[in-house]
Parts: sequence; structure tokens; C-alpha cells
Amino acid sequence: MMTLFAAMMLVLSTIPVVAVVVTASYLRVPMRHGSIYEKAQRFWARSLVLAGGVRIRVHGAEHISQQDACVYVANHVSWYDVFCLASVLPRWSFVAKQELRRIPVFGRGAEAVGTIFVQRRNRRSATEMYVKAARRINEGASVVVFAEGTRSADYPLRPFKKGSFVLAMTAGVPIIPVIIMGTREVMPPGQWLVHSGVVNIHFLEPIPTAGLEFADRERLVSQVWTSMATAMQFIYGIQSDGGNALGTEDQPDIAAATPAGVVTR
Repeated sequence: MMTLFAAMMLVLSTIPVVAVVVTASYLRVPMRHGSIYEKAQRFWARSLVLAGGVRIRVHGAEHISQQDACVYVANHVSWYDVFCLASVLPRWSFVAKQELRRIPVFGRGAEAVGTIFVQRRNRRSATEMYVKAARRINEGASVVVFAEGTRSADYPLRPFKKGSFVLAMTAGVPIIPVIIMGTREVMPPGQWLVHSGVVNIHFLEPIPTAGLEFADRERLVSQVWTSMATAMQFIYGIQSDGGNALGTEDQPDIAAATPAGVVTR
């Protein structure tokens, strides 16, 4: 029953929201705090959370950046990670895989609200993604990244991709680690069934990046990964492989790839 209700709400909320944000983008309505884009995004996300019978508990709300841009780095085990995060964050842009752009209606709406699409295993696409993300940060929007690269089958953290960390260092904005717990039970990966439940979102202590250089990227990745893994183990007893924090796939140096003047922070 909950699955049917959530599916109906997905259709009923997505179509009008997409119509509003696409129209706004055609009219060149600027993206800023309190804009129609932000209101539409939050309405859409909260509708899907409500339809799924999900209750969200936010921990560490004082770490949510209300005005200044930042990079949120979160774990990822379910589609509902996106809905739950989007329902509680202020202005944001998600980094998403290129395949989602091809979804009818949804893809056009996601593009209109500033979602940054990237092709996996495409170095040029990754560089372009960093340029767009840097511009969004420069405009005051925070960027949300699932640093594991794709959904995990379970909660223990997998290795992190380094690109989002290089982006944060280049922009000089803090990274806010985020732990999402409970979405796997709401909508398990690989399934379309939706179950009601409680989702806990933990916003951890921000980690500054100002003054860091490209050579510091692995240390920064390890610091953020360790912060999240430690909190998971302390709060939920979930243990991750501490010797497996860094992904083997490196990313282009956006400090060199980003056009001059894009990032001013």
C-alpha cells in the first residue's frame, strides 16, 4: 500500500514541480536562497518523504550551512537518501550520474534546478562537472555528493572517490560529513518496494579545507571517511574497513582545469 501511495505521489508531485522549475529556467529566474527552485525542490522531496511514511530525525542541525556554501559528503544506500536529504537541506545541487538525465520529465526538472550530471569513467565529463560545481558554489549553492560513487548494498562505508574533495579544496569551502541511517529499510537498493520507517540524518562537525593543496587530497579523504566511519561505529555499532578508505580511481586536477575567475572563495 505504501509503495502504491509513494508511486502516485512521485507522479503527481514531479510533473507540476518540473513544469514550474523548467518555466522558471526559461524565464531566466535567478537561482538564489528562497527562490522558486528551492521551494519547489523542498516541496517535491517532502511530498515523497510523507508519501513513503518516513519520519526524519535530524542530528547536528547546527552544522547545516544556511547561508555559506559547502560540500556535503554523504553515504548512499537507497534512493530515499536523496529525498530525505533534499527535504531538510536549504539551497543545494546534487552531483548525479548522467543516466538520470535521460529519465523522462525527471531529468529535465533535475537539470533545471541545477543538478550536476557526470559520466562515469569519462575524464573530460568529470572535469566539466567540476567546473559546473565550482560555479554553483561560487553562486552560493552547496553541493551534495555521495562520495562512494554509487549505492552500497549495506551501511559499512566503501572507498571514497577523490573528486568532490578536490572540488572543496579548490573552492576553499568546508566539507560537512553526513550519515544517513534507515533508508535501506525504507527502500532497499535494487527494489522498488517502499516501507514506512524512521530515517536518522547526522550532520557531523564541518571539516575546513581552506589552505589545503592538491597534494593534501588523500589526507582529507581519509579524515572525512574516518569521521563518518567512527560515528557509524559509535552510534550504530556498524564497522567499516579502516584500511579501505581511499578509492583507486583518481580524478583530474580541477585546480588546473577550472577556468580562472570561476571560484572566488
